[in-house]
Amino acid sequence: MKELTIGPNDAGQRLDRFLAKAVPLLPASLAQKYIRIKRIKLGGARTERDARLKAGDVLQLYINDEFFDKPREDNAFLTVAAPKLNIVYEDAHILLVDKRPGVAVHPHDGAEYGRTLIDHIQAYLYQKREWRPREENAFTPALCNRIDRNTGGIVIAAKTAEALRVMNQKIKDRELDKRYLAIVEGTPRPKDGSLKGYLFKDAKKNRVFVTDKPQEGAKSCQTNYKTLAAANGLTLVECQLITGRTHQIRAQFAHAGHPLLGDGKYGKLDKRFDRSFQALYSYKLTFAFTTEAGALEHLNGKTFQVESVDFAQEYFPGVNISAAP
Repeated sequence: MKELTIGPNDAGQRLDRFLAKAVPLLPASLAQKYIRIKRIKLGGARTERDARLKAGDVLQLYINDEFFDKPREDNAFLTVAAPKLNIVYEDAHILLVDKRPGVAVHPHDGAEYGRTLIDHIQAYLYQKREWRPREENAFTPALCNRIDRNTGGIVIAAKTAEALRVMNQKIKDRELDKRYLAIVEGTPRPKDGSLKGYLFKDAKKNRVFVTDKPQEGAKSCQTNYKTLAAANGLTLVECQLITGRTHQIRAQFAHAGHPLLGDGKYGKLDKRFDRSFQALYSYKLTFAFTTEAGALEHLNGKTFQVESVDFAQEYFPGVNISAAP
């Protein structure tokens, strides 16, 4: 419990507005709940959120010490009162979450603290009391893979240090089979095939380029694809990443003359269709371990898939993605 004494400069404020300034990590909805259940008291007695504070008033705050820290990237999860997650799978070690397009996975992607996927995952585990940051010396729940802000799909989060270590190694060794759904413009030929080339990143332009021949600084890239359906000048394809380069699927299909629908960075926005970001979704994940996996061994051979993909339903309503080969 902490006590705060109201000084002359804080007098006259409503209690809820004072708390928003004095304890910025405490979400407004949680502050209201704590006032209601008497975990926040004024002068030792129950109060209301719109109570006007007077100089000399003493507030008793029965809330966790974490909320009194200064706001930082590493404690932004505290600002999330009601985590919003579409959980595909969860066990004691990992969490698979279906990230919706438009959600940033990290603050580095331009999102505000408290609004990223990792903030909501950490808040979820904190509120379940599976993760107690004050008791940890070094470990913090973390993401094992990243997906672009405007791409949706399965993201892997490690709940334990061993899971993080093992999963990062499995990803590095390519012992995971990740499948994407994408809608491309035109009709790829052959119907099923493989896109191969060399990809290099231009940091200044914040984009990648694909070439057919090797050049300095470029890395090989390969995407296998299968056509699932075609209509109205669009093709729904399933993509398998053989390599995992930045913007690989988007850049390779654009280089092949079939940019992704809605991809303004690597193609042109088609005015016939109301899409402002790429039709790309990491919809299926298979754990295909070829080496020992420790605490994650039980996942070997298992496949997880999202329930639905909005653009597949919108443009190809007759296609059952669950039946995709």
